[in-house]
Amino acid sequence: MAPITEVEGRRVALSNLEKVLYPATGFTKAELLHYYATVAGVLLPHLRDRPVSFLRYPDGPDGQRFFAKNVPPGTPDWVTTAEVPRSEGPARMVLVRDLPSLMWAANLVAEFHTHQWVASAPERADRLVFDLDPGPPATVVHCCEVALWLRERLRRDGIEVYAKTSGAKGLHLLAGVRGSSSERVSEYAKALAVEAERAMPELVVHRMTRSLRPGKVFVDWSQNAARKTTAAPYTLRARAEPAASAPVTWEEVAGCRAPGDLAFLAADVVARVRDSGDLLAPLFDRRAAGTLP
Repeated sequence: MAPITEVEGRRVALSNLEKVLYPATGFTKAELLHYYATVAGVLLPHLRDRPVSFLRYPDGPDGQRFFAKNVPPGTPDWVTTAEVPRSEGPARMVLVRDLPSLMWAANLVAEFHTHQWVASAPERADRLVFDLDPGPPATVVHCCEVALWLRERLRRDGIEVYAKTSGAKGLHLLAGVRGSSSERVSEYAKALAVEAERAMPELVVHRMTRSLRPGKVFVDWSQNAARKTTAAPYTLRARAEPAASAPVTWEEVAGCRAPGDLAFLAADVVARVRDSGDLLAPLFDRRAAGTLP
């Protein structure tokens, strides 16, 4: 029987605590749970009102991986859920709003992926996102060059953007927006991706076609679609090591000279949060959200 832990008055079953999830480092499930409990203060605001999709990897990154978008079987009745629109009809998804819900979800061993809208207003996007994905031999160093171009271009439209590592190979750029549908944000993001490709044709591609991507940075604008999700800030990824999607400063982006400069494991992120708090906190200031031209 899984041990039962009380978290803020809720009984949470935690299983297989000694299981090694990341063999390359010996990182266990207990350490994964401890990581999420430690960064909960900065992670929860990014999850709280956003329906969560779980990319589960219960046997570690080398085992089976599968997406769980609907409320998983056995979800405690105290975990908040929300009805969300889908093309095939409404569905229910989990909202991770508090520490007990976070620990229950972390016990599933999953990456946390969220939409660019909140459950109370699925028809209105409040985030703009670019996923900068390097095609080898390009690396995150090349992503940084593209990110700096996009930052300046977005600023010309009055939109302030923030950066985080994807926790894999690339970078994510996030901005607060208001007054637009997901369709409009997608159109705008695509237009900027096309513009970036014209400005840096040797470095940027805006289409997903695999044959076009070697040595270039794919500026994925499509994750702004209402149905799509992006890895949440601070989530651990199903990689060889317990790498996290970590917020970074623009100084770090500009100073990146090697892929290792922007590679952060769980312990690194805990230290960064302790020293700097949430570098993405400005996204929660709705007064600073941009309006698309």
